[in-house]
Amino acid sequence: MKGSVVITGASSGIGEACAIYLDKLGYQVFAGVRREADAEALKCKALKKTIPIILDVTDEASIKTAVKMVQLSLGSHGLTGLVNNAGIVSTGPLEFLPISELRKQLEVNVIGQIAVTQAFLPLLRKSSTGRIINMGSDSGKVCSPLLGPYCASKFALEALTDVLRMELQPWEINVSIIEPGAVTTPIWGKSIEQVDKIWESFPDQAKKLYLPTLEAVRKTANKIGQKGISAEEVAKVVSQALAVKRPKARYVVGMDAKINILLAKIMPERVLDKLISLYLGLPKNAERQNSST
Repeated sequence: MKGSVVITGASSGIGEACAIYLDKLGYQVFAGVRREADAEALKCKALKKTIPIILDVTDEASIKTAVKMVQLSLGSHGLTGLVNNAGIVSTGPLEFLPISELRKQLEVNVIGQIAVTQAFLPLLRKSSTGRIINMGSDSGKVCSPLLGPYCASKFALEALTDVLRMELQPWEINVSIIEPGAVTTPIWGKSIEQVDKIWESFPDQAKKLYLPTLEAVRKTANKIGQKGISAEEVAKVVSQALAVKRPKARYVVGMDAKINILLAKIMPERVLDKLISLYLGLPKNAERQNSST
């Protein structure tokens, strides 16, 4: 057996792909899911070395129970890796976004990642090759309209990854972040459904001001989602970060992510803003046009 890995958010998408791929490579996988139904679904995939565990990254009691289960299974052995993958996407214009949605986004994508990391660090220290891999995004380097909460969470995760990498260096626990671009997973379909749901609760003024932006972003998002890389491609990179002697601090996955991150490095902010607006087909002077009618 290559080692043991805890993966959060393993019920679908990248997390599920990581569980399946690492299981095939011979890792003992503890696949964190939020619901019993998701645990049963994983069991039906006939994975040889995967143990589904109930793990809600926003629930302290759930995290503690998961740690105890992993510890009991490992016995005197340490934990080889922790893949912080659990995440959600909250969307909508920041001007009218319910603060509860922003809190929810940060609770899952930022605070939850640290809560899980804190809980599993004692087990990671017991391993001679402890690794922490955070699932970031190119949205942690380049922002997009209506994705403010999500981008904020991924920017924060970039900083937390850097700090953890430095703080855990004395124990030789390597910390990396994966920065994929568009990936064909259910999360983006769910985000579109969510923005539609929130949109209905917005005041008429919000709909009047931001409808053109919403329609433009939705149209482009659907196209991007269809051209995304597979979740398995991301899982392969995660396996590399777990296995190599000296893992990179950052792994950029997907040509779109590489281009986006490069442009963010070399372009002035205002120029990049215009480029993104053109790419998304955003309306010009939308607020002035709407407010004058």
